[in-house]
Amino acid sequence: MIEVFKIRGFTPFIGMVFLNAFVDLGHKIIIQNTVFKAYDGPILIELTAIINGLILLPFVVMFSPAGYISDRFAKTAVIRLSAWLAVILTLLITYNYYQGNFDIAFAMTFILAMQSAVYSPAKYGIIKDLAGTKKLAEANGVVQVATTIAILLGTFVFSILFEYRLGDAALGDDKAILATIAPIGWFLVAGSVLELLLAYRVPRSKAAAGALSFEWRPYISGKYLKHNLNLIWRHDVIWLSIIGLSIFWAIAQVLLASFPTYIKTEMGVTNTVVIQGLMACAGLGILFGSSMAIKVSKNHIETGLIPLGAVGVAVTIVVLPTLSSPIALGLNFVALGFLGGLFIVPLNALIQYHARANERGRVLAGNNLVQNTTMLIFLGMTVVLAEVGADSRFLFAVLAFTAVAGAIYTLYKVPQSLVRFIVSQIFASKYRLQIIGFENFPESGGVLLLGNHISWIDWAIVQMSSPRPVRFIMERSIYRRWYLKWFLDFCGCIPISTGHYQKALDRITQLLNAGEVVCIFPEGAISRSGQLCEFKRGYEKAAANARGVIIPFYLRGLWGSTFSRKNISSRERRENRRKRDIIMAFGSPLAMQTKADELKQKIFELSISTWYEYTESLPDVASAWLATAKRLGSKIAITDSNGTTISHRRLATAVILASRAIKNSCRQQNVGVMLPPSSAAAIANMAVMNCGKTTVNLNYTASIEALQSAIANAEIDTIVTSKKFINHLVDRGLVLKPLTSDSRFLYLEELIASPGAATKFLTFALFTIVPTSVAVRIFHRRVAIDTPAAIVFSSGSEGEPKGIVLSHKNIMSNVRQVSDVLNTDTDDIVMAILPLFHAFGLTVTTLMPLIQGIPMVTHPDPTDAANIGKAVAKHRATILFGTSTLFRLYTRMSRVLPLMFESLSIVVAGAERLSPEVRDAFKLKFNKDILEGYGASETTPVASVNIPDALDVGNWKVQRGAKQGTVGMPLPGTSFRIVNPETYQTLPPNNDGLVLIGGSQVMLGYLNAPDKTAAAIITLDGLRWYKTGDKGRIDKDGFLTIVDRYSRFAKIGGDMISLTAVEESVRAALDSAKLACVAVSIPDPAEGECIVLIISSAGSDVMDLDSIRKRIMDHGVHPPMTPSRFEIVEEIPTLASGKIDYIAARKLALLGAG
Repeated sequence: MIEVFKIRGFTPFIGMVFLNAFVDLGHKIIIQNTVFKAYDGPILIELTAIINGLILLPFVVMFSPAGYISDRFAKTAVIRLSAWLAVILTLLITYNYYQGNFDIAFAMTFILAMQSAVYSPAKYGIIKDLAGTKKLAEANGVVQVATTIAILLGTFVFSILFEYRLGDAALGDDKAILATIAPIGWFLVAGSVLELLLAYRVPRSKAAAGALSFEWRPYISGKYLKHNLNLIWRHDVIWLSIIGLSIFWAIAQVLLASFPTYIKTEMGVTNTVVIQGLMACAGLGILFGSSMAIKVSKNHIETGLIPLGAVGVAVTIVVLPTLSSPIALGLNFVALGFLGGLFIVPLNALIQYHARANERGRVLAGNNLVQNTTMLIFLGMTVVLAEVGADSRFLFAVLAFTAVAGAIYTLYKVPQSLVRFIVSQIFASKYRLQIIGFENFPESGGVLLLGNHISWIDWAIVQMSSPRPVRFIMERSIYRRWYLKWFLDFCGCIPISTGHYQKALDRITQLLNAGEVVCIFPEGAISRSGQLCEFKRGYEKAAANARGVIIPFYLRGLWGSTFSRKNISSRERRENRRKRDIIMAFGSPLAMQTKADELKQKIFELSISTWYEYTESLPDVASAWLATAKRLGSKIAITDSNGTTISHRRLATAVILASRAIKNSCRQQNVGVMLPPSSAAAIANMAVMNCGKTTVNLNYTASIEALQSAIANAEIDTIVTSKKFINHLVDRGLVLKPLTSDSRFLYLEELIASPGAATKFLTFALFTIVPTSVAVRIFHRRVAIDTPAAIVFSSGSEGEPKGIVLSHKNIMSNVRQVSDVLNTDTDDIVMAILPLFHAFGLTVTTLMPLIQGIPMVTHPDPTDAANIGKAVAKHRATILFGTSTLFRLYTRMSRVLPLMFESLSIVVAGAERLSPEVRDAFKLKFNKDILEGYGASETTPVASVNIPDALDVGNWKVQRGAKQGTVGMPLPGTSFRIVNPETYQTLPPNNDGLVLIGGSQVMLGYLNAPDKTAAAIITLDGLRWYKTGDKGRIDKDGFLTIVDRYSRFAKIGGDMISLTAVEESVRAALDSAKLACVAVSIPDPAEGECIVLIISSAGSDVMDLDSIRKRIMDHGVHPPMTPSRFEIVEEIPTLASGKIDYIAARKLALLGAG
């Protein structure tokens, strides 16, 4: 409810609504209490009914003019004019109080109601203008709450003031009573003046139908009446909503008219404060009911409350005459109001939701007309029955019959809504549903819902999220099961099977043309990987001849639940008992002719919205890890390859101790870390983030100049490392002395050892004993999820390294995405070998295992193939991440035995293109498939990955998760776009273009380089996209193929030649798939550029240059793709990550040219 008050102008609007109801109710209470004191018996019922009738009659008489005024003129102008009229009228009313003019004051009730009749359509019509569709139900609930509070407060305030002014005076004359209580009128004046001031704080609105005209002849003849009623008659939802509201308020009016007589005659109560207070309990109930309806209807309209409220109202009215104590009556009125609040909030929201913008004023005026006409009819019948001697008990029996009949009719009309609500409440104990894009859902007309299929209960979530009833398509074999069929028929499901395929499609077309909502899961089966599967094209046939729109949707949050196809560990089963956040995103309407590949792309992009919302609720990196460490306690977190092990609890203790020292020692926000993959590196990085600072892992394989540049750029004054590692670097010849002039070293061994044994024990014990929430609060400095968590410097393979700023949201998002799609579990073991100064090593092989609670085995050198093989075998590692270069090394190294990798179930290659030869050789030697992934440091880094295929045993079909030569489909919450690199127009499938990556893992930006950030990030359709610089294409199933870097093209004689293609064509010509080579382009005076091929002499027997040239010519290599020159070197230059160093390679080519 708080959110709507952030909307500009909504607070003064609510204040105005409150005061309007307070003033109107105040005058009514004064007149009604005067009648109660002056009259008895049937005349009391009649006069009370007439008072209520005078309030209602203007809403009938002014129906057409009020609707016209609200649509023809700006609603704010109508509201302000009405406020001025209220000031004038309350002054006149107060004057007549003082004069004792009871008849005139009685009649002024009608005039004040006329002002309200003009004001009402503008007041309710502006709600949607202020709050929009998404917050419409919530805003209506707030209006209902404000109105109810005003009624409650007004009832008590004016009744108490009335009794106080009247005192013990036994006045039986209405004129004398009115003159005695006259000063109360100034409260009405004050309220109307304040309402006028607030009216000028409501933002100006435009006229919805400025060209609309009004003529008195059609108004008097009833032509306007007929036309305006047609606006509500022609729309079933609006008409039935109005009827429901009308019956409810009509029952309430008769109840209010007859209850004072009932309690006066049956129970002898004569104090107006008590009587008005009991009736005000209904208002208190409406307040609670409306608040509950707001909570349940957040971001959507929960129509399931309508039948629930209708049945509840009927029960309370049936019970009412059986109660004899004021307390019981008061509680019953509270219940009546509560259930009424559940009933009226969604009905009001449905009317506003379905009314067209240029007709809303007249529709709402029509609502007032029907409601007030119905109330007048009921009050008229009350007067007639009172005249013929009917007592209040008989009137209650009539009301009970009406309420029960209404409840039965409501159940008949919207049974699905009640079932949906009951189902949603059952699921609400385990799931929190959030809806995005609710405003995209059409108010009427055929709607074909198409989205991802992740679990057995997707249908329930879709129905809970939809403002309209939904029909589902279901496999006939499931539909025919006797224990399901009756329920599925009740819900309107459509069975489909191979033999009756066309018949089902025709039925779908028929329903869409009839304006219904139909949901199809185009994957045809529940995903077994959490990824989008192949989209079947059957829906295209059903939509071909249908009228309406397609609404794409994406459902996030059910993967890994009990109802999904994920293999769930015992730990995950325990976690599934916790409440799970589910996010449903509805996309913008698409044409019925939308093809499956375009639809799939839209759903990928919708996934970004759901993950944005999801990541907003995630904790920062250190908080998430501390919670994991608390949960897993004594279980092993990290094993270094030298045999050292550390549990989660011991790791947490070390991190807490180190973070205190870092916090006290470091002045700057950014803290350097210089350590290889190890438990020490994990402690250092987590300690930095735990004290709210930003970690910067420095590339210890780079030159001293590059290190100094990174330190200066990141403004680092402290570097966390270890003495053992520094000595190792010195032994390798790295001169570190220049670094100490700009920053100082903190040695991790000393940070952890410096606290005394008592401090260590107390920290360990306290972390062990206290609850998780307390541990996070006392041991961790919380930071906002959008603040920087790490700075990663790019590899510099193609240019000067850039500092890439990654937020906690970026990292947490990518950790969850990778973990979800690879189906990781605590039974897995990650072999962590990649350096942490690259995003791949930081996020995927270090932070992901720590946060997800997956044990990891570390080894400091990724090129130490033999010892890595031994570590995998010894510790039975199941997951290995690496690069093509590293996997080539492991394949070639004879000391890495095939059985050493026997335990691996997932092997992922990233950071560079996976060589087909490496993939095949790895498969041949280790019998393991390498799954190729893709990303960039700027995307934290993973954007996509191939995953193992899965067999759906329900239909014996394979759900494809991988395609050779591609880098897979985007991760959940990620999307690719292939665009023209100049215009950024999206290209059709299978067309080459610039690859854009969108998702919550896209970096904050480049460090101290806003111009570079602006050049790398583009906003399209409200989403941030990273321009990768890669040329690629997406096939019809959503798999991405990288052609090459745009920077790795040479322009020769006007042709753009891929340097990667040159390398592959040379390997093919020489029949040497394992040939280590790299093609680079250098300036050429004749052709603009020429290609130089650099070949490694290591492990190659093709070294005769003349022979190389001849074999290339004989193979028929296209002349522009034939290298102009060849250079033989011992080793191809590479970076520490194993990626080729293209800058160094180009320098070699230039040196050879010189």
